[in-house]
Amino acid sequence: MDFVHFLSSHMLDPATGGKRLYADTVAQAIHAESCGYRGVGIPEHHLVNILLVPSPLQMAVKIAAHTSRISLVTSICQLPLRDMRVFAGEVVQAQALCDGRLMLGVGKGAFGYETARIDVPMEETRDRFEEALAVLEALLTREEVSWSGTHYRFDPLTIMPRPEDPIPLMLGVMAPPAIEAAARRGYHVQTTPLSATHGVLESQVAAFFRGRDQNPASQSRLSLQRGVFLVTSEAQRRRMVDTAHRYYSSFDNVFGGPGIVDNGIIRPLPRTQTAEELGQNILICQKDEMIDRLAAYAEMGIDEVITTSVFGQPQQETLDMMSLFSQEVMPHLLPLRRKAA
Repeated sequence: MDFVHFLSSHMLDPATGGKRLYADTVAQAIHAESCGYRGVGIPEHHLVNILLVPSPLQMAVKIAAHTSRISLVTSICQLPLRDMRVFAGEVVQAQALCDGRLMLGVGKGAFGYETARIDVPMEETRDRFEEALAVLEALLTREEVSWSGTHYRFDPLTIMPRPEDPIPLMLGVMAPPAIEAAARRGYHVQTTPLSATHGVLESQVAAFFRGRDQNPASQSRLSLQRGVFLVTSEAQRRRMVDTAHRYYSSFDNVFGGPGIVDNGIIRPLPRTQTAEELGQNILICQKDEMIDRLAAYAEMGIDEVITTSVFGQPQQETLDMMSLFSQEVMPHLLPLRRKAA
């Protein structure tokens, strides 16, 4: 099983500023490579102070200039917010500047607050995404593409430059029916249960394999994003669970919540899930428990875990945890691969 470090990029304190925020983000990516992570996950969000990377392709190019090996996974680019005729060229440019290390994760978006303010109502995002994905794939693989659809209508055109390296596509989806459909179509899949229970995770994994089993030629991989933080004491575990719980009080506000945002800062709201319930679901634990729980993920067939490890703690604590995780946990998990079906 492989590991990808998710570059959460939170500006919970607005005094941090963008220069410090992105310097810390790039530093985490460089450290992830030195620690042996397979890649880094780069989010995309706008107009809010969490997961704040307005241009994931730009961030990927910056990280590529400071690394040599790690995969650069967009997690995810929101297709309904873009014009694919422009975006396709940006993707080709980014792949060239990233020396072929880009994994293009795409999806429909998740925060109704931001999509609505960019004039894309959340209820339209699925339909817009499906057409945008079809347009994007056509532009990346064919010349003189024309289109007559609901959201795109254009005469024949060819994006330039043409792709020289493969640009693998990964779909970011959460609902089991959507996961099954994506796997059936042969796409790599990225999913997450967020703060939900292990049972939700199991339903997502089962959906992936149901879909993939319907496509014998598929080589698709399953990436699961989950909160992961290795601690060394019970006191640290309780503190990090409380930190994660505070973060989710902002996240929930814009993910299916009312979307109350004050001058770009998401207002934390009370949660129905307690801190202890959250701590039972995500992986904030000590070494032996961490190895056992991740080994169970490998046994289920998960190809890689995208580790969400930044909840608002100081940067140095994140870097120290990544080092410890690479030394004490990764060696036990990297050799594990999915058992034969």
